[in-house]
Amino acid sequence: MAGEVEEVGKEVTRFRKGDLIFGSTGFGFGTYAEYICLSEDTALAIKPANMTYEEAAALPVGGVTALHFLRKANIRSGQKVLIYGASGSVGTYAVQLAKHFGAEVTGICSTANVELARSLGADKVIDYTKEDFSRNGETYDIIFDTVGKSSFSACKKSLKKQGFYLLAVMELSHVVRGLWMSMTSGKKVISGASNERSEDLVFLAELMEAGKIKPVIDRRYPLEQIPEAHSYVDRGHKKGNVVITVEHRNKI
Repeated sequence: MAGEVEEVGKEVTRFRKGDLIFGSTGFGFGTYAEYICLSEDTALAIKPANMTYEEAAALPVGGVTALHFLRKANIRSGQKVLIYGASGSVGTYAVQLAKHFGAEVTGICSTANVELARSLGADKVIDYTKEDFSRNGETYDIIFDTVGKSSFSACKKSLKKQGFYLLAVMELSHVVRGLWMSMTSGKKVISGASNERSEDLVFLAELMEAGKIKPVIDRRYPLEQIPEAHSYVDRGHKKGNVVITVEHRNKI
């Protein structure tokens, strides 16, 4: 979410009334509203001046998740990184962040999103409707499945010996197979929920302010059309993020 601080408690030190902020409540939810009351320890940060409220609201979830997993894989300059689902919320940030860290990035997406992935900085783009990445003979230091649709066996085959297989969408079978793969080879599987921290939001905001990353917003829906927004997202074909806009009733 993103908005303006209306009031602060007497012991609050991080923020003041009038601050423009953005952040995420994580599993606390509750941001489908005009107002929300939060602890200052929530994952919050000051909104950069060159970022709209909509862009700021679209930054935390996908951006923080992408950053969390890439850091877990110790991403560094010169590595080869494959992003499966390069046009989704996590994927669009993963492509940009991997490029920021100096990696050679290959994105996987559908035909309709190939140009989007290229515009975000992907060095190569594979259209999964036309090509199976596991058959091209390429191997990668990091394979990041941001949508939970990759083949475990295909990714294992396409990983380098000390490579990382990152799973933003976790299933029980992945946990079991991942543990076995980690025990029997130098390849590592990392899955699970990401930690949302204020310092990560500040880092992403600085990159945004410097023009290094940008949120991709597919559609915007007013608060009254939340069912339609969820229906669109549930079809599984959105590009980047879908944003809910909330009109402040005390302002025009």
